[in-house]
Amino acid sequence: MPTTNELVTEQDWKELQQKATSEPVLLFKHSTQCPISADAYKQYQAFLETEQGQQITTAFVKVIESRPISNQIAEDLGVVHKSPQAFLLKDGQVQWTESHWNITQENIEKALEA
Repeated sequence: MPTTNELVTEQDWKELQQKATSEPVLLFKHSTQCPISADAYKQYQAFLETEQGQQITTAFVKVIESRPISNQIAEDLGVVHKSPQAFLLKDGQVQWTESHWNITQENIEKALEA
């Protein structure tokens, strides 16, 4: 199974945010109680298993279990919270975001190529 970092503290998020100023970062917001999110999470994990997925910094946050972090991410990025939701951060900014059924391995790969 591919490895990805779970954000559980505000410090985890701040460190990831800082990393996103110097390299691309993929972030996934996951609802553990939503079947659509479960499918999107499978797509995210499928991406992580690719060569491209192993070369980029990735992280996820469980939106119910870590609601304060999830809310902080939405506030800091200026993006309305959705769940599931994926972000590609570059130069500290949101370069791409999708939610629900639009989170696919193919769409993540396309966003990284853009």
